[in-house]
Amino acid sequence: MARRCTITGKGPQSGNNVSHALNRTRRRFLPNIQDTSFYSETLERWVKIRVSARGMRTVEHKGGLDAFLADTAKTKLDPSLRALKAEIEKKKAETAA
Repeated sequence: MARRCTITGKGPQSGNNVSHALNRTRRRFLPNIQDTSFYSETLERWVKIRVSARGMRTVEHKGGLDAFLADTAKTKLDPSLRALKAEIEKKKAETAA
């Protein structure tokens, strides 16, 4: 399974372990990826997303999942979130009409 955040796109980075004797060995820095659920008020259901801790803070800062998807351009979203954004926009258009 890919260690990549669907909100921020953050993935693994590489670097060095540096010992006291300054020996360097390669290592990976993995992002803090969590499987979590966000509630979509428009769809009235929970949506499961693999997101980093920073991504969770971003969604909450924007005012929830629906507000985050509405504010973010379609081209900047992960392909899995593009379908969700389209579904939310469709539901909003149905309720407005």
